[in-house]
Amino acid sequence: MISVENGITNHQDEIEESKGSQVKEFASVDISTPTQTFPSNENPQREFLKFGSASAKFKELVIEKDQISQSVPSPRSDSLKSRFSTMFAQKLEWNSVKKICMEWIENPMNMALFAWIVCVAVSGAILFLVMTGMLNNVLKKKSERNTWFEINNQILNALFTLMCLYLHPKRFHHLVLLCRWTPNDVSALRMIYCKNGTYKPHEWAHMMVVVILLHVNCFAQYALCSLNLGYKRSERPAIGVGITISIAIAAPAIAGLYTILSPLGKDYDCEIDEESQVQVREKPFEKKYAFASKDQQGGIIENRPKWSGGILDIWNDLSLSYLSLFCPFCAFGWNMERLGFGNMYVHIATFMLFCMAPFWIFVLASVRIDDDNVRQTLVAFGIILSFCGLLYGGFWRIQMRKRFNLPAYKFCFGKPSLSDCTLWLCCCWCSLAQEARTGNSYDILEDKLSMKEIDTRDQSSVSCLAGQDVVSSKSDTSSSLERRKDETMNPPIALLIQREAPTLFSESKRGK
Repeated sequence: MISVENGITNHQDEIEESKGSQVKEFASVDISTPTQTFPSNENPQREFLKFGSASAKFKELVIEKDQISQSVPSPRSDSLKSRFSTMFAQKLEWNSVKKICMEWIENPMNMALFAWIVCVAVSGAILFLVMTGMLNNVLKKKSERNTWFEINNQILNALFTLMCLYLHPKRFHHLVLLCRWTPNDVSALRMIYCKNGTYKPHEWAHMMVVVILLHVNCFAQYALCSLNLGYKRSERPAIGVGITISIAIAAPAIAGLYTILSPLGKDYDCEIDEESQVQVREKPFEKKYAFASKDQQGGIIENRPKWSGGILDIWNDLSLSYLSLFCPFCAFGWNMERLGFGNMYVHIATFMLFCMAPFWIFVLASVRIDDDNVRQTLVAFGIILSFCGLLYGGFWRIQMRKRFNLPAYKFCFGKPSLSDCTLWLCCCWCSLAQEARTGNSYDILEDKLSMKEIDTRDQSSVSCLAGQDVVSSKSDTSSSLERRKDETMNPPIALLIQREAPTLFSESKRGK
């Protein structure tokens, strides 16, 4: 109850006192709730949904991966795309375009990709003409049109399945790198998925989305291939074919658009302080590899290394010869990884697919074709493609020769690259054994481009100057150096002694 004997002032005092008592009560309640009422009033299900749900854990994982990404400096990339962009931004020079195209087509992998694109374009055009009825005047019978439709459908199916098989080992490797996410993995994946190879906000999550979509593309293509090979054209389920082909086309298209529209395809201005710039200079991403002789101590770099033996000297090392003959894929992958050309398992899987997958894919594709001539042609085409898969070894022999400055064979029209590919096509086991013997004959040194050599030279020059100053100071006086005998053992402190020696010497003269 509120008293009114003292008028309004007493009323106000009562209100203030009541407010004060309420505040004290609330304060006491707030202080007591964390120790008494919090565990009982809080809903454990809500706590689990807030902190233990998959989305919360994923956000924590993204933040953790992003912290690792921010600690990795971004280099400046000088890729083929940047060369094209700078060239077209200024002026279109056809000589430069021709030079870049020639450099691109000289790569055996790019040559194979160009041949694949041509085959897809020709077979796709024929399939389109048959479906639209533009070849009805040439193929007047419906059975002939159905045969041509099935032939080109199986060829396209085989070509796209082969491409997915070739790319799938690399995509599995990228998924492993994303799960591991070390600084070296961050640098490698940035050069593949990020624009200009630089840091992007939450790049791990965006890369994961792109890699998952690419895996979906591969599995959808495998499902489509199984439908095309397992059923005849009349018995093939149209719904299954429509779903699989839609996913197989949509997944890489969405991945490409996501790469362009997401932060992976945008430019960001990163503010880097002086310390981080020094770290970028001292830890560049570009690496140089060299061979060093094993016989001499100290790892002396061989400027002009040589192949260990000739091409036909396969029996110089029995262990490597048997390994090259009976397990060439494993020997090739092991040799590539120790030479610094990538992951061993990716090379093994890719090389096996290049040499085996075309034959089996085209043999299975020919089963559903009734024409014997077409069936034999597809089988022969698969055999030729499997034989050309040996060019994968020739391509990496070219990279090995260029990286380590090994002597080149020029017996094939005076072209070293063409000669390397010919060696692998004609005698793959001998070439592999020679490459493995060469790797055994030398130590592989990884030379990081840093300023350590310049710093050591500067330090050596400083130490020489310090030594000369110490000698001159010894000739002037011996008592002061005897008192600081321990300090003269360190060259940087010797400089300080040289600076302070005249003052000490002059003070001793003044004291005398």
